[in-house]
Amino acid sequence: MKNVLRITASIMGESSVSSELMDDLIAKLATQESLAVTERNFANESIPHLDGPWLTALSTAEADRSPKQQAKVAYTDKLVAELLEADILVIGLPMYNFSVPSMLKAWVDHIARAGITFSYTENGAVGLLEGKKVFLVAAMGGIHETSATDFLRPYMKQIMAFIGLSNVQFITADGLNISPEQREQGLASARSEIANSVSDNTEEVAA
Repeated sequence: MKNVLRITASIMGESSVSSELMDDLIAKLATQESLAVTERNFANESIPHLDGPWLTALSTAEADRSPKQQAKVAYTDKLVAELLEADILVIGLPMYNFSVPSMLKAWVDHIARAGITFSYTENGAVGLLEGKKVFLVAAMGGIHETSATDFLRPYMKQIMAFIGLSNVQFITADGLNISPEQREQGLASARSEIANSVSDNTEEVAA
């Protein structure tokens, strides 16, 4: 059985395209092998943004933490544990103003932990997570050129590499708000990518 961590970053609930596509992806993955899915759904439970008191709690020795500080650290530790336990990471990426939702950035700030998910060396930072498959499912209202009007995919690719995850597959539905025809084309393209990704994942498992 494979552990799947699903990050539902959209705040749109049942009308979310990225969430709908993640449903399709996970359902297809489940036809290939048994899955245990853990979900973080930002529409149901907000991810708190880091602030000064939170960073102070994380940098304070355990024996010196107040009960309030310990609660903050325990929350962050839980998010990190979910990531460490996952064999497969599936993240929904709705584009908000050319980039990621702010709560997804907050999640990243919680799980990027020196000594746990990455470490500092004489040659720079080194990611500590390996052997996980990552699916990044993007939904965009327009059609965006990477690094020109799309800061979402480059950022997530960099973050995944930063914590040691290099086996990353992007699935993108774009042009969703341009016209009904473009929307259908974008969704069809994403679903084709899902089918190909699941096929590729099956070959990796068989190997």
